[in-house]
Amino acid sequence: MEKFLKVTNAPITNELISLNGVKSIGTATATATTVVIKYMDGTATTVTTAAQVAHDVYSAILDATESALVTSWTRPMFSVKLPKAVTGIVNA
Repeated sequence: MEKFLKVTNAPITNELISLNGVKSIGTATATATTVVIKYMDGTATTVTTAAQVAHDVYSAILDATESALVTSWTRPMFSVKLPKAVTGIVNA
């Protein structure tokens, strides 16, 4: 079952982040500008925003991931608006 977060305030409207095979979600500090989603296959998605306040972007991504994964298989996309403006989403 494929699942995605649909980031509604990304530079490319409604950019998708895969939730398949997520190994970890992390950020360096409470005020970091990036959140990194690492996958089991060794790839990663980096979400870049303005500086976080008390891990607010990290927490929003973590909460949205949990919510998305418990939704019905008939809803492959889960919309989320992050608390800071998104300046980039890079998959590598």
